Amino acid sequence: MNLSRTAKIWIGIVAVVLIFGMWLMGSYNNFVGLEENVKTSFANMDTQYQRRYDLIPNLVASVQGTLKQEQDIFGKLAEARKQYGTAGNDISKKQAAAKELETGLGRLLVIMENYPNLRSVEAVQSLMIELEASENRVSVARERYNTAVESLNIGTRRFPGNIVAGIFNFEQKQRFEAEVGAKVVPKVDLTVK
Repeated sequence: MNLSRTAKIWIGIVAVVLIFGMWLMGSYNNFVGLEENVKTSFANMDTQYQRRYDLIPNLVASVQGTLKQEQDIFGKLAEARKQYGTAGNDISKKQAAAKELETGLGRLLVIMENYPNLRSVEAVQSLMIELEASENRVSVARERYNTAVESLNIGTRRFPGNIVAGIFNFEQKQRFEAEVGAKVVPKVDLTVK
């Protein structure tokens, strides 16, 4: 089987076209994967922002409720104690203050029996742990998004990938960057309302 020179040239051209086509298809598929990775990373980051958006106000409200309940009880106990101390030798005032103190202590005992773990310090500590965990999740999601964007952007800029990216309109994506003032620590207001 002796092939003519023309047949060899056509076989060579077909082989080059097939190799180029395979390379082009592989490059295109690579860009599709990179672009989908960016979209998935953004969606995951958005999910973490939504989680934080939904979680934090609810956590703060529950801690505020705990603080308010305890503040009411401890405030009444402190006021009764103060009244007892300032009553001097007036027995009726001392009795009234003692009764208020006993009523407040009774309410505190009932609450502590019903909610043995009800302590504002623990509630605030739990809030801080959840806030930290939420911020860490957001930070990791941002980092993953930026890594996915970096991979896509490098692919669209390097030769010969930039040619394929140009042919099929794959564009660079913008990294997630901190906004001006993002380095300022956000204020969490636990003021009981």
